[in-house]
Parts: sequence; C-alpha cells; structure tokens
Amino acid sequence: MRTINPKVHRRPHSITHPRKSIALTLIMILFLAYALVPLLWLVINANKTQTELFTVSGLAPGGSFALFDNIVATFTYRDGIFGRWLGNTLLYVVAGAGGATFLATLAGYGLAKYAMPGRRAYFAVVLGAIAVPGTALAVPTFLLFSRLGLTDTPWAIIIPSLISPFGLYLIWVYTLESVPKELLEAARIDGASEMRIFFTIAIRLLAPGIVTVALFAIVATWNNYFLPLIMLRDPDWYPLTVGLNQWSAQASGVGAEPIYHLVLAGSVITIVPIIAVFILLQRFWQSGLSTGSVKG
Repeated sequence: MRTINPKVHRRPHSITHPRKSIALTLIMILFLAYALVPLLWLVINANKTQTELFTVSGLAPGGSFALFDNIVATFTYRDGIFGRWLGNTLLYVVAGAGGATFLATLAGYGLAKYAMPGRRAYFAVVLGAIAVPGTALAVPTFLLFSRLGLTDTPWAIIIPSLISPFGLYLIWVYTLESVPKELLEAARIDGASEMRIFFTIAIRLLAPGIVTVALFAIVATWNNYFLPLIMLRDPDWYPLTVGLNQWSAQASGVGAEPIYHLVLAGSVITIVPIIAVFILLQRFWQSGLSTGSVKG
C-alpha cells in the first residue's frame, strides 16, 4: 500500500489559516464607520419630524416614523419642484453620462486597435486632460457657453458631461488587454465589417470596462454641483444637488422656513438611485474579474 507523506501533501498554513492582523482590522473598521455613520445619521434623521430634529439630536431615533410623510411632503412642496429636479438629474445622467460612456468606448477602442499618426500625442493629451480638475475648467466653459447663448439651458450641463478623458483612457487600456487582435482578424477574414465587429464582438468583451466607465460617469454627473451652479439661473433646470443646497440655505437663513426635514428626506431619495445602480451593475465587475483570473 502506498504511503503518503503528510509533509508533502499538507496545505500551506497561510492558505488554510490566514494570518490575522489586528491593526488592519481596526483600520478597516474605522473606514467602515467613516462611510456608514453619516449614512446612518441621514436615514435616522430623515425619519424625524421637523420638531424632533431640534429636540432629539444625533443618532437617537425620534418618537415617530415620519419618513414616508416627509417623502410625500418633499414631492409636493412648491408645486412638486423636487420632482422636476429629479427629472432634470435623470436627463443629465442619461444624456451626459450615457453619451460620455458611448464616446469614450468608441474613441478608446479606435485608438487601441487602429493605426493612426499621432497616437502618442493623443495619449499625452488624454493623460494631461485627466490631470486637470473639472473646477479649473468651469469658468472658461461658462464664458464659452455664454458666448454661444447656451447658459441656463440643459445643453450647458449635457455637453461638458460628454467629455470623459478618464473613461477614454480606461477603455483604451482595457481594449489592449481584452480584445485579441487574432479574433478581429478572423472576423475580417469572414467578411464582417468594422462596425459589425465592434458591436457584435468588441462590445461583449469590453462589457466590464464599459460598465466601469458608465458608473464613474453616472456618479460624476449625478453629484455634479459646481457646473450647474454657475451655468443655471432658472430653478426649473436645477439638478438635485443645486436644488437641495438651495433648500438647505433657505432653511438656515434669516426668517428661515422649517424645511430641514424636507432636505433630509430629499437627500435620502437622492442616494437611493446610485445605490441601486451599483447593486444592479456589480455583476459585470464580478464577471470581468473572473474572466481575468482564468486568462492564461
């Protein structure tokens, strides 16, 4: 009978029993608390009435569950202006972030897979554009759009949102690693056109990268504040960020109107779509990571 040497077949100790680090665990707990405590505070206080906000402070729950009443009051306040702001934000996200993702995918794929003069110059320009903060371009963008007569219109928010240098760079790099040249050449030999190759082959391989770019663009557009603040004067075109900030200033100014409970309820409504998008699209990240882990 064959004898098995336990020393040879024993699994490494680090795999079966990974070492624990108390310091790293404490650091992760601090990061988790930093992320979740403000969210917990928001949810708890959104359940309070206007009076309870000033009588029951901190993370202590109020005596009544007023979240749904606050949500209804938020959507009905001032003839439902909050609903208009929510619709504006969705418009800016669908048109701006969706367009930015599509254009970044087209440009990144083209730069990665087609030979053209000046590719290194394009690469340098893209990297330079990533390094420039968006706030630095806000005032020049406002002056340009003012000359074109586009300020105080949705185009003043949508058009700047279409440009995503980071998204282009990410798709560019991801295409180089995920779309084999041999696969494209085989499709060309079979007579497939370049557009058919892109929309039937490349898009599927680039799905995790496209989702990543889309999520970055969605979050950036959803949380965009400074650009709409300087571009828009008509409250009917405000996104949620500017509208809620206006309500907050209104609630804390001289002769303030008691609407802090509306600000908190509106903030809860604002974060729900972003959380839902992350939950729905995370499977694309997981599939992309799994594909990369078995790639030989």
